[in-house]
Amino acid sequence: VKLGADVQGFNIGDKVTADNSELCGYCTFCRKGKLLLCENFQAHGVHLDGGFAEYCTYSAAKLFKFTNLSWAEASLFEASACAVHGLDRIRPPVGSTILLLGAGPTGLCLAQLLKLNGAVHVVIASNAGPKMELAKSLNVADEYVEFDRADAAPQWRELRGRYPIGFDVVVEATGDHKVLEKSIEYCSRGGMLVFYGVYQQDASIVISPSRVFLDEITMIGSFSEMWCLPRAVSYLESRKVDVRGIVTHTFRLEEFSEALQTIRDKKCIKATIVMD
Repeated sequence: VKLGADVQGFNIGDKVTADNSELCGYCTFCRKGKLLLCENFQAHGVHLDGGFAEYCTYSAAKLFKFTNLSWAEASLFEASACAVHGLDRIRPPVGSTILLLGAGPTGLCLAQLLKLNGAVHVVIASNAGPKMELAKSLNVADEYVEFDRADAAPQWRELRGRYPIGFDVVVEATGDHKVLEKSIEYCSRGGMLVFYGVYQQDASIVISPSRVFLDEITMIGSFSEMWCLPRAVSYLESRKVDVRGIVTHTFRLEEFSEALQTIRDKKCIKATIVMD
């Protein structure tokens, strides 16, 4: 809409996506170059004006152009950038077997990135329903395990029977701490457990320290993203990571409350505000 006097490389009307993180630059972690761990980390749309404000301002360094995607598809750039960061954290060795629990938007992006970068076999396990049907239509995994919402115990047992030694990497992407607690049971010896979902601040889990010690299990977290958007734009624009169909409902800004209610009622995979 408007450019600063010293901005170069952009024009009014360009289609851009924005890295929504703002860092202080002076805390201990910023000065160590560990930017994502900034003690004063802020984000547009959380602490600062974001996409639902009338206007928001970004440094030109945080803007990235795109051309091929629709606005609805482009709303997945941030989620896919978080998936790129997840891939950076996991760094799966070539030939890895991976179990990904959950089939939400960012999980679907991560599954595709894992297939393209090291995984020889990706299994997605999640509740049966529209998200799993979408996962299959996008071909994000090699195998799909659909949990019964009323009683998933039989599917868990079947998964254990088919993979008795477990998986090289288990990614918990549901945000359910009870699922996270169970996830370590499906890590192979020397495997990795990834805390990828967004969990309640007061949630806690019980994990056997002897299992972690004796089997040398690596446990890592993956939070947000930092300078991952350029790669996310490249993956989505090339369709190597396909996000078509993830946005199931679009709304005008004036329908903001209706969009939120659709999410609360779990009537969508992803709802997006689209402004003409």
